[in-house]
Amino acid sequence: MASILIVDDEEPIRHLLRSILEGEGHQVLEASDGREGLTLYRNTPTDLVITDIMMPDRDGMEVTLELTREFLDAKVIAMTGALGNQNFLNVARLFGARHVLQKPFGVEEICRLVHLTLAE
Repeated sequence: MASILIVDDEEPIRHLLRSILEGEGHQVLEASDGREGLTLYRNTPTDLVITDIMMPDRDGMEVTLELTREFLDAKVIAMTGALGNQNFLNVARLFGARHVLQKPFGVEEICRLVHLTLAE
């Protein structure tokens, strides 16, 4: 299937996404912050990046913007748990995220978005 990079500072979220995505047959890489995520992607580009927006040391907005500027074909899904603030997700779209996701999310929702984004 596809190679997917998960960038999130919360280990439980990375573990959950890894479990879901590997269950779907995908190969998964993980990064615990934006700086590590950008380095991993530059060294080993993946088919898709799923990044949290709110992280220390290079947030998901910076990750999304740098990836989509440096790699025109980069596919990014941005997600946030910041409740009640749709602005984060709207800005992520402006920065190049193909899709956005509000935490908490369901298994079916993440699988649908991953499938949709990979098909684009």
